[in-house]
Amino acid sequence: MLISNAYAMGAPGGQAGQAGGLAGFLPIIILFAIFYFLLIRPQQKKAKEHKAMIDNLKKGSRVVTSGGIFGTIVSLDDTTIGLEIAEKVKIKVARSNIGGLISENEAATPKEKN
Repeated sequence: MLISNAYAMGAPGGQAGQAGGLAGFLPIIILFAIFYFLLIRPQQKKAKEHKAMIDNLKKGSRVVTSGGIFGTIVSLDDTTIGLEIAEKVKIKVARSNIGGLISENEAATPKEKN
C-alpha cells in the first residue's frame, strides 16, 4: 500500500522531464553568443590586424615596442627586428613585440609641455 501511494505523487506519464530539454540549454547558448560577440570576435580581429601590421614592416619605419621603446627599423629578420633607438644605439627585439607604427606627422611634431 505504501508503494502505490508514492507512485500517485509523481507526474503522469513522465512529462515533466521533456520540458527541460532545450529550455535548460538556452541560457548557456545565449551566454556563449554574448561572449563571442563581445570578447572573442574583437580579440581575433585585433590579432589579425596586428599580424598584418607585423608582416608589412619595412626598413626606415618608425615603430614603438610593446615595452614603450621608440625606434627606427634598420634591419629585418624572420623573427627579430633591429631598431635604432638613438644615434649609434641599436637593439634587437622580437618581431611580435612591436606594438605599433608611428605615423610621420606624429613623429615630426613632438608635443610640447606647458
